[in-house]
Amino acid sequence: MKASRLAAVTAVAGTAVLAVSSPAFAHVSVQPEGTAAKGGYAVIDFKVPNERDNASTTKVEVTFPADHPLASVMPQPMAGWKIEVTKAKLAKPMEMHGEKISEAVTKVTWTAEDKGVEPGYFQKFPLSVGALPENTDELVFKAIQTYSNKEVVRWIEVQQKGQEEPENPAPTLALSAATDDHHGTTAAKDTAAKTETTASDDSGSTGGSDTTARVLGVVGIVVGAAGVAYGVLAGRRRSTGSEA
Repeated sequence: MKASRLAAVTAVAGTAVLAVSSPAFAHVSVQPEGTAAKGGYAVIDFKVPNERDNASTTKVEVTFPADHPLASVMPQPMAGWKIEVTKAKLAKPMEMHGEKISEAVTKVTWTAEDKGVEPGYFQKFPLSVGALPENTDELVFKAIQTYSNKEVVRWIEVQQKGQEEPENPAPTLALSAATDDHHGTTAAKDTAAKTETTASDDSGSTGGSDTTARVLGVVGIVVGAAGVAYGVLAGRRRSTGSEA
């Protein structure tokens, strides 16, 4: 009986040690530098951690969503990495700043020319993108991470609402509400409206002040005239009294 209890305690202890020593696995993710507002432009970073102890990340491929194509995608030069931007014809041309765009970026690939992302490190892969769509709250990118030992990890599973996070979730960029000034039109209209309202209010205030001043002026004249008349009558009464 004692032996079985000892074995059970040892098993539980061993499980606890494994739980404590197991690393918290991270995954490839995407975050904006600042905000990623609908209809605007943003710099986004794909954060790629190395989850292996005996291999380096030597290649990262990010596929762009076909249902929300981005016409402008510009990578930032990175020392030790070769960058390739892949474009494709759009089934339906899109318009941007008055110009029709017939192709969009479908994939960006970073290939290490040196050691890559070594064990115990992570790397950010920045891109300038836009214009961001206005008819969705998020963009889902699918990423493929290749290690120096030829192992490939596919971060392509889309998160479903109400369900637990998948084992290999696809990087998802949350889009914030449009900032009325990304084209400078709505903000200008709002400013003009406020200016017009202020001017109208000021005009109303001035008109009210002028009316009040006029009324007071008339009252003053009337009071003054009454005073003069009273003085004249009083003088006449005194004169009549003295003659009597």
